[in-house]
Amino acid sequence: MAPISFARGVPAPECLPVAELADCAREAIERGGPSVLSYGPGGGYGPLREWIAERHGVDPGRVVITSGSLQGFVFLCEQLVKPGMRVLVEAPTYDRPIKILRRLGAEIVGIPMDDDGLEVDALEQALRDGDKPAFVYTIATFQNPSGRTLSEDRRRRVAELAREHDVLVLEDDPYGLVRYEGTAPSTIFDLARGERVVYASSFSKTIAPGVRVGYFVLPAALATEIEALAVSTYISPPFLTQATVHEFIRRGNFEPNLDRVSGLLKARRDAMLEALEEHMPEGAMWSRPEGGYFIWLDLPGDAPELAAAEAAGVTFVPGTDFFAHGEGGQSMRLAFSFVSPDEIRDGVARLAGALRPAPAPSAL
Repeated sequence: MAPISFARGVPAPECLPVAELADCAREAIERGGPSVLSYGPGGGYGPLREWIAERHGVDPGRVVITSGSLQGFVFLCEQLVKPGMRVLVEAPTYDRPIKILRRLGAEIVGIPMDDDGLEVDALEQALRDGDKPAFVYTIATFQNPSGRTLSEDRRRRVAELAREHDVLVLEDDPYGLVRYEGTAPSTIFDLARGERVVYASSFSKTIAPGVRVGYFVLPAALATEIEALAVSTYISPPFLTQATVHEFIRRGNFEPNLDRVSGLLKARRDAMLEALEEHMPEGAMWSRPEGGYFIWLDLPGDAPELAAAEAAGVTFVPGTDFFAHGEGGQSMRLAFSFVSPDEIRDGVARLAGALRPAPAPSAL
């Protein structure tokens, strides 16, 4: 029985525009010459920086392109977080930031979520009750790990709270453009008119993760500090990959590729939702994302230990990985982005069989 992995949030191979990116890389070298093969400004490849700035209505000096958005998260934390400082995060949240914040000695405060995303009353209470945090971290759209999306009203309230408490919000948005249905809400960054909100995104989900091109839109002074930190870390960004991404965009490939990728992933999302509906035991609950890569599964209290699912040949990430203090023992993140729809159906059936509570012994 071949294993089926719902563990990693990576795109299926057919999502990757291999031939077109190869051609774009060649054109980027021929067009840019030595400028894309040498050292250069720490903020990133100028034409791509300008495109991002125009897209977000800011000056290019506020944009810093990083080697994936997680690299930018590290830079931001190294600049803002001192040991013992609070950072407010969603509970659950992406596991890598938890590890980074732990390493830096931050006090990680989890803010609960429901189907409409971060609970803003709990956020307001946390802002009132403790020391001012280094920042508030939210993945507002198609959240990793839950797939949930923060409602428009709550986004507006988060922007208001950032102003009222003079606190920085980091809006991490790598999945927002990978939408299958529904209408996209405004970003918190736009609702706050770019004030007290840092916006982060990446081309990993919209073009290819291997290009390692992420970016941050920051207040001007903070952008200068982060750029200096980047230069002190790796001297110069990888201009070839950034120029390749820009060439891909310049050719008009970005939106058509996004439509193609969204179609491929929607089929996988639909297959997983249908299989969960068909196979999961009574009492199980799961998110129903309108885009992104993930579904969050909560199991009933009488379900077997999660190790039983791994024994059935299905891998996933347990919910405990996404909480700073080990909650989520009866939950898991299921990534549908990589495996085929047929594998998804088979994997969910196996998973459900392993997680179904044992029948009660019959009375004699």
